[in-house]
Amino acid sequence: MTKKTLANFVSLLTIPFVALMLVISPLASDVAHAKTPVPSLNLASSGLALRGYDPVAYFTAGKPVKGSKQHSLTHGGGTYYFSSAANKSAFEGNPGKYLPEYGGFCSYGAASNYKVDGDPKVWNIVDGKLYLNINKSIDKAWNRKQSFYIKQADKNWTKIKDR
Repeated sequence: MTKKTLANFVSLLTIPFVALMLVISPLASDVAHAKTPVPSLNLASSGLALRGYDPVAYFTAGKPVKGSKQHSLTHGGGTYYFSSAANKSAFEGNPGKYLPEYGGFCSYGAASNYKVDGDPKVWNIVDGKLYLNINKSIDKAWNRKQSFYIKQADKNWTKIKDR
């Protein structure tokens, strides 16, 4: 692949991403106006993380499962819901094992140096870590070069997490 071809390919991926950012900016206002601002967490205005999905269930059930207020706890400034007392207990014992990378923001967005909403229904577990993306189209692109995007997002996250 020539440098020109690669540059054209990157441009083709960038244009839809920028357009997506313009469309979803109003949706991000919910995160920006959280009651207890925690810039490194993708929270609803109520402080709810993962839109109420159980972070442990991704690992135990292999799918997103809605949690309940009955089994909830606050950790790191966000409130997490769990589908069972056992999942809540597992989280309490090792929260770092279950928390989504990049505070639950879109992994592809973090790789592109942006904090964008992550959809808890669009997820991947890679090397024991939970990653979210904003939609299936972005997730498909991210999955083609997971290791590249993870490296980029890890590098960028230190700079953007507190914005």
